[in-house]
Amino acid sequence: QLVESGGGLVQPGGSLRLSCASSGFTLSYYAVGWFRQAPGKEREEVSCVTSSGGGIYYADSVKDRFTISRDSAKNTMFLQMKGLKPEDTAIYSCAARESKFLSPNPNEYNYWGQGTQVTVSS
Repeated sequence: QLVESGGGLVQPGGSLRLSCASSGFTLSYYAVGWFRQAPGKEREEVSCVTSSGGGIYYADSVKDRFTISRDSAKNTMFLQMKGLKPEDTAIYSCAARESKFLSPNPNEYNYWGQGTQVTVSS
């Protein structure tokens, strides 16, 4: 099971840190990622990382603003978001893939959290 937290309402230019805690399996064995879905739009990849942490992918829209990380001791992954824009408003979900390799394709992920709402508005 994956459980996200940390979403909320923030003003443009603000920051949020999303967390995704795993229970029932060791997250460090899996490639993991963050996805988001805005109203009326398809789910899109935000960022993903290999099981080792050595390979990281960011969508162009979030490069240099978002940072993905993982804490093996806490069995948790994070998404630090800075310089938030109104277009970042979406439901953010974490996911884990039964592979050590990352993938931007949501269909290749096996486990999903329930999602957390991020709203960027003044």
